[in-house]
Amino acid sequence: MKLLIVEDEIQLADALTEILRRNMYLVDTVYNGIDGLDNALTGVYDGIILDIMLPKMNGIDVLRNIRANRISTPVLLLTARSEVEDKIKGLDCGADDYLTKPFITGELLARVRAMTRRKGEIINDNRLEYNGLELNKNTCSIIYNGNDVKLSLKEYQIMELLISNPHMILTKERIIEKIWGYESDVEYNNIEVYISFLRKKIAVISAPAKIKTARGIGYSLE
Repeated sequence: MKLLIVEDEIQLADALTEILRRNMYLVDTVYNGIDGLDNALTGVYDGIILDIMLPKMNGIDVLRNIRANRISTPVLLLTARSEVEDKIKGLDCGADDYLTKPFITGELLARVRAMTRRKGEIINDNRLEYNGLELNKNTCSIIYNGNDVKLSLKEYQIMELLISNPHMILTKERIIEKIWGYESDVEYNNIEVYISFLRKKIAVISAPAKIKTARGIGYSLE
């Protein structure tokens, strides 16, 4: 899953980025409200961690603009403020959850899992499942009927995108935006190589799920 962090405390933002990446999330990080809004409006994120006190544009105004543009990405507000009125304002503006600083890593990760729990059939917080094919975050592997095979990081990230959106054709452009970032100059043949690797690994464990090609468009998990 791909997350956006909007936090002006650079040391905290970088620490959050490292924590989330170690937990297999794709993360983009920006340090002011204007950049946060610009990134959020791309619609490529599965969740946004948004500080309230930001330079250039405060988090509440960022959130209002996100929702005004019909971007439904779940948002976790992150702030040092603890007053009930601030929580109410944030939730009324469209936030999905609210976490007050200081916080412990475990609670942050739990709230991120909760706010992104939208797509796919979740067995538990560390596994996704489609038609008997499991994707395990802890082991970075796919499993079917007791057979498992390890995935590389990029294979895992593409598989997570596919298994979270079964039957949906994901364009190559969308995959690049999600996995490499919308400013990336990665070529389409990079995706084709990873899809080929994934197909072989799915075949190794004899899973019935297939990655199908929509010629000239992209791929879907069927």
